[in-house]
Amino acid sequence: MSKSLVKAINLLDCFKDQPTLTLMELTEKSGLPKTTVFRLVSSLEEAGLIIKDRNGNVEVTYRLGLKLLQYGNVVKEGLEINKIALPHMRELNDDLDELVHLTVSEGNQAVYVETIGSKKPVRLVVRVGQRAPLYAGSAPKVLLAYKSEEEIDDYLKGVELKKLALNTLTDEEEIKAGLKVIYERGYSISRSEHFKDTIGFSAPIFDYNGKVVAALGVSTPMRELTEQDEDTILSSVIENSLKISRELGYEG
Repeated sequence: MSKSLVKAINLLDCFKDQPTLTLMELTEKSGLPKTTVFRLVSSLEEAGLIIKDRNGNVEVTYRLGLKLLQYGNVVKEGLEINKIALPHMRELNDDLDELVHLTVSEGNQAVYVETIGSKKPVRLVVRVGQRAPLYAGSAPKVLLAYKSEEEIDDYLKGVELKKLALNTLTDEEEIKAGLKVIYERGYSISRSEHFKDTIGFSAPIFDYNGKVVAALGVSTPMRELTEQDEDTILSSVIENSLKISRELGYEG
């Protein structure tokens, strides 16, 4: 890579902690000679990557240009969460041989956007595109738990709470209490809430802004699972959800 290009990128990095900088501050932060900084800043300004602000008699300051925001939006739109999540989902499926699913929120519903099935004779099947209410099931409830209190209230007031399986909660206050626990723990476990006789384990996936954009989950038909079995599944789900989040730029 061109040395000048590397130096220019280093200059742009200087704005990570401080949105506006003077030429002297850029020189100090970058460790480059003032003449080099001036030359690079002029080139970056011409390219629209840096903007010069003149404030009367106050020293000239520089800030990042909106062109960088355009690049950022292109990168953001190109981040297809399915592609990033799929290798981790395959790893999870290989390790556990259980149904693994990726779920996102769309309107007032959860949508399964990626699934990998189990090879066991008795297994749960969930198809891509299948929808579920946000108030029932491990993955949908993860997506709901990380919404704001106002969003949760609006959702619960606007949706008909139906009994879908043996343990589906239909009382608003009970649902809210359960969502609070999910938020505090950072994961969700459901038992016969959405699908009959199933156990679900799910954890949130965060993007670079710390926003929950999906839920990674493992679901299995209800059977005798030891505490150690459940801990193994849950730990694997949490570990892989964090790996996906890291690839999306999450630093929390």
